[in-house]
This record gives sequence, C-alpha cells and structure tokens, in this order.
Amino acid sequence: MRRISVLCAAVGLAVTAFVAASPAEASYHLIRWQDTGFCQIWDESIPTTPWPSDYSRVSATVPTFGDALMLKDQALMNGHCTW
Repeated sequence: MRRISVLCAAVGLAVTAFVAASPAEASYHLIRWQDTGFCQIWDESIPTTPWPSDYSRVSATVPTFGDALMLKDQALMNGHCTW
C-alpha cells in the first residue's frame, strides 16, 4: 500500500511540474452568432469549436481577456453586436 501512495505522489509531482513549466498562451477573439447577433468572447485554448456552428469570427486574435472585452464593448457601441 505504501508503494502505491509513493507512486501516486510521484506522478502528481511530475504532472504539476509539467503544467507549471509549460507557458500559458491564452488568446481570445470574438465570435458572433448568426441567428441572434450576440457576440461572445472565445478562448482559443479550448480544443473544440463552438456549438452550434452558426457563428462567424468577427475580430482578430488578442492576447488577453481584457483586450477581448474591450473589443466586445466597441462592437456593442458600434452596433455590430447585440446585447
């Protein structure tokens, strides 16, 4: 039983070290849903695409969530997106 505990601890430390060593490269962009006109901030680190697929990408990639929020605010003020 002790060997299993030591093995689990070693695996946990290895996973933690790997996650801490990999750089966090989050990037975001706006998508606009075709049926409602609602704009949403999409995190590009999510490995899937939005569902359903009736959306279009309406902005360039920005590095931070705050930048994407400012893009969304501008799109709302300009009438490109609905609330």
